[in-house]
Amino acid sequence: MAHLARRIKLKTAETVVPRLTRVHPDGNLERLGSDYGGWWVPTDLIAEDSVVYAAGVGEDASFDLALIKRFGCEVWAIDPTPRALEYAGRITDSRWHFLPFGLWKEDAVMHFHPPVDTAHVSHSVTEVRGSGPGFDAQCYSLASLTQKLGHQRVDLLKMDIEGAEGPVLDQLLMAEILPGAICVEFDAPESPWALRRRLSRLEKAGYVVRWIEARNYTLALR
Repeated sequence: MAHLARRIKLKTAETVVPRLTRVHPDGNLERLGSDYGGWWVPTDLIAEDSVVYAAGVGEDASFDLALIKRFGCEVWAIDPTPRALEYAGRITDSRWHFLPFGLWKEDAVMHFHPPVDTAHVSHSVTEVRGSGPGFDAQCYSLASLTQKLGHQRVDLLKMDIEGAEGPVLDQLLMAEILPGAICVEFDAPESPWALRRRLSRLEKAGYVVRWIEARNYTLALR
């Protein structure tokens, strides 16, 4: 029953919020990656020297690898799930850097709850969806990651992090850490009005919504 209620909330937000959101598409948008793991990105904001963080790899790094092929940039991929670690070991491109951590609002060891379907790879810090054992993993804030990696900026942040995106975005705005572009899946079962308020806070910080595909949003600084 809880799973059904979650699906209804997600579907309602997916239907309602785009109607309430002003989208600013232009000719510089391009979809990169597979049908499952691809994203729309503003190509005018990405170059060979861009710093790209991709949080949430699972078993599909097609977006990351397409960015590398298209622009020649380096990508730092972030995912602590055991199957993602195993998958990452099969990728040999030296410009793809895998970090076995979680992205969170602060530095902490967090528990990752298993998915409803054990065939799925994604685990969640914020929701108890399935049953059975999960795992604990070290998580870092974006500010800590940039400091550890020696980056002065993040040009593109992609987040597919199973409901943790809300707290991470809130922390980014509070700390005034503003990536040039953000690709984010809003996967928390929020009401349409809660999601619209979240987007409004991002817009107030200087972002515009460039594209919406289901629950995947691409935003960029004006």
